[in-house]
Amino acid sequence: MKANDWQVVCRVEDIPVLGARRVARERGVDVAVFRNGEDQVFALLDRCPHKGGPLSQGIVFGTSVACPLHNWTIGLDDGKARSPDEGCTQRFSCRVDGGNVLLDPVELATLATELEAPKAGPCR
Repeated sequence: MKANDWQVVCRVEDIPVLGARRVARERGVDVAVFRNGEDQVFALLDRCPHKGGPLSQGIVFGTSVACPLHNWTIGLDDGKARSPDEGCTQRFSCRVDGGNVLLDPVELATLATELEAPKAGPCR
C-alpha cells in the first residue's frame, strides 16, 4: 500500500496523552486510536474481548489499555488480553506521518464489520 492510500483520521495532538479517540465507521464497531506517554499511536477495535466494553474509555499505560468495565489489560500492539485473561480484539494498521495519524482504509472498511456497536437505551 502506498503512503497516499492511507486515510488521515486525526492529528497526534488530537488524541489525549494516555487516552484515545474514536474513529467512526460506516459498518461495525468504531476503531479506537490510542496515544501512550511516549507519543506512540495504536489502533484497536473499540471493543474489549471480554464483555464488549469500550476500550477507548480505558486507561492507557505503557503499551496496554485497561478496559473500563472489568479492568482487563489489552495489549495495544497486538490486541491480546494479558494473562490470566484470554482473548483478543482486532488490531488495525496505524502510522504517523508529519503529525497526522493514518489508518488503512481497506482495513477500516473490511475488518470486524460483522460486529454491531452496542446500543444504549432502556432495559427490557
